[in-house]
Amino acid sequence: MAAFVSQRQINVEISQEWSDAANSILNTSPASLIQVVFICGAKNSGKTTFSRYLLNTFLTKYKRVAYLDTDVGQSEFTPPGCLSLTIIDEATPDLTIPCLKTPQRCYFFGDVSSKQDPELYLNCIYALYDHYRKEFRSSSKKGNPSVAELPLIINTAGWVKGLGFDILCDMLRHIAATHVVKINIFSGKKGEGDKKDLPAGAFWLDELDESSVNLVEISPGRKDSYNRSVLVKKEARHIRELRLRGYFRQCLASDMSITTIEELALALASHTPYQVPISSIKIKQLHCEVSNTEVFCSLNATIVGLAVSCADPQSLPICVGLGIVRGIDLSKNVIYLITPVPHKILAGVDLLLQGFIEIPTGLLQAQGCISPYMSANVLSLKELADKIPLTKSVQSSE
Repeated sequence: MAAFVSQRQINVEISQEWSDAANSILNTSPASLIQVVFICGAKNSGKTTFSRYLLNTFLTKYKRVAYLDTDVGQSEFTPPGCLSLTIIDEATPDLTIPCLKTPQRCYFFGDVSSKQDPELYLNCIYALYDHYRKEFRSSSKKGNPSVAELPLIINTAGWVKGLGFDILCDMLRHIAATHVVKINIFSGKKGEGDKKDLPAGAFWLDELDESSVNLVEISPGRKDSYNRSVLVKKEARHIRELRLRGYFRQCLASDMSITTIEELALALASHTPYQVPISSIKIKQLHCEVSNTEVFCSLNATIVGLAVSCADPQSLPICVGLGIVRGIDLSKNVIYLITPVPHKILAGVDLLLQGFIEIPTGLLQAQGCISPYMSANVLSLKELADKIPLTKSVQSSE
């Protein structure tokens, strides 16, 4: 079993193998290239934990590190269903707990697996990577000190068979990675590891091209005497619900005492929603088709992506956050929405994206409230704009 080093972080002991791999990646990139590290492996192999550890390692040398999150089911810095590029400037002390951060750019995919729409999934990832190259790598080459030396870490999902394998290969062929980290489970039983692990070598390239790849193969951070992974399996659905509860907790005052799901549900039910004019926005369903007569029925009591359309119709709408549709009043032509998105940013939203991200069950019912519920005590975005000065680039939705 691998020795453990003194680089112990909260709830995690980092193996010598992981420590050596992270330090090697940090120090062995060609002088003319900033590291772009692509991390892949099967489910429960430790990809996210290693990516957090590598992020902390990079921050000992760099002031900032870019993090491209492609795991829509177990997202790192955003709520589930999002693909994002985030710039990190401080280390994470606890490698077991994800934390919410405001991304540099985000797209709402609207599901916890890429299988619903692989093409949209890949287009989102390509757009995020291309944004990183254009805004940070190109500017770095021009000598702009504010964006110089910004390495990139790319974390991936654990779907590595069938269509998931094809998607992973497409990502690797598009992204010019300086290092590819492949985490192998190595179950210990002959043939069993082959069923879970990725193929040997640079599996996404022709054999003639393999020599150009800096491939780093490591085992899971924790193993038993038979060389099998003993990482604790995650309850994905439970973790997603925790993330969503944490995200919408931001709607409420930070000093409000909330210790249970029931208290959070009641507080959100009592929270004043925004009144968004239906005429000011477009509604788009992702991954399914809904008839015009059923659009508002399907939208009610759901989580939506709040997006801003781009001038270029070929560009993907940029997601600025999520919202809960608390109710719809067609007689008043309004949608009631609760969201932690800041007022000024919300005023620029012109598109609601509906996917398959569900409201946590515990938030659907609150004592004394009927779900879906509506409140007569609302603010309109026009009233909001009257109270808060807006920049020229942000217009009221009404």
